[in-house]
Amino acid sequence: MFQMRAYNVIIHIAGWLIFLSLPLLFMTGQNEGRQILSILSSSYYWWFGLCYIFLFYFHTYFLVPQLFLKKKFIGYVAILVLLLVLVFYVKPFDMLFTNAPRAGGTPPPVGDMPGMIPGLPEVFEPGGPPHGERGNQIDIISIFLFLMVIALSLAIEITQRWRITEQRVSRAEADRANAELSFLKAQINPHFLFNTLNNIYSMAITKNENTAASIMKLSNIMRYVTDDVTDDYVSLQSEIDCIADYVDLQRLRLSKKVRLEFEVSGELENKIIAPLILMTFIENVFKYGLSNHEQSVITIKIAAEQKSITFFSRNKIFPVIKQMDRSGIGIVNTKKRLEHLYHNRYFLDINTDDGFFTVQLTLQG
Repeated sequence: MFQMRAYNVIIHIAGWLIFLSLPLLFMTGQNEGRQILSILSSSYYWWFGLCYIFLFYFHTYFLVPQLFLKKKFIGYVAILVLLLVLVFYVKPFDMLFTNAPRAGGTPPPVGDMPGMIPGLPEVFEPGGPPHGERGNQIDIISIFLFLMVIALSLAIEITQRWRITEQRVSRAEADRANAELSFLKAQINPHFLFNTLNNIYSMAITKNENTAASIMKLSNIMRYVTDDVTDDYVSLQSEIDCIADYVDLQRLRLSKKVRLEFEVSGELENKIIAPLILMTFIENVFKYGLSNHEQSVITIKIAAEQKSITFFSRNKIFPVIKQMDRSGIGIVNTKKRLEHLYHNRYFLDINTDDGFFTVQLTLQG
């Protein structure tokens, strides 16, 4: 914040230095150094500068926020017209040009007078223009500078307000995305743990000798879910360890009619992935790809390539009783998470051709 304010102050100072240097460029002749010092020592020069500096900041910090942005256009236009009339009569640039000291003490040539239009009668005498006659001329440059200062002030203020609005919208969208992502995680985690606990409960009822090992694997999974899943990204190795424990838990309850092909390949180190992004698809494999009466093959492959992570799963679709079926919700939520975390950096293809449920997912970077 401090750096931004300092930057704005420097920009304003540089802008006004450029603005105040313009009269010096127009009014200096052969003896430039002496003329510049003479002009800088003139009170008319500083009156000219302060006049437009006041107009700029009065318009920027009072007229725009208090009248223009509040849609009080009648008052806004009335004050602008009043300021224009004052500039018309005060003639800041005309006063500077006609009264600022010049090299040799000579007045400016009549043809160089601001606001003079070729063909009009000359009103300045060699000794200097009488104030009364100078007042009859229109100071075009002062009016032009007034309009330019007001237009620049309005453009800067509107641009700044637009930028602030854009930042607020972006921040609101980011906050909404984070809140939605947290909600999606909260939906996925209980669903995942609920199914796993049901599996261990069934093993405990049948007094399966692998119950203790299964509880340890579940403990590892719960530790991973509670400690690491709070981040948007985790190490790929941690995610694979969680998936391997989950597959081992599922493997314990598989019958001889099921052949499970689980394969992990590639370099897992120094790679990250969104946590539990693959778990919904793996859950569906075991939910819809098992049958107590028919042979089935379940295929799960994960490959870590140099710049991408690929996932493939395939299982035969068997009819199941849909009691409190939340798999559809899980897939929808996973798609939303992919859109949030891998926008334009992922490819997902899900199809059910030939009675098989196939998922192909590629995550870039």
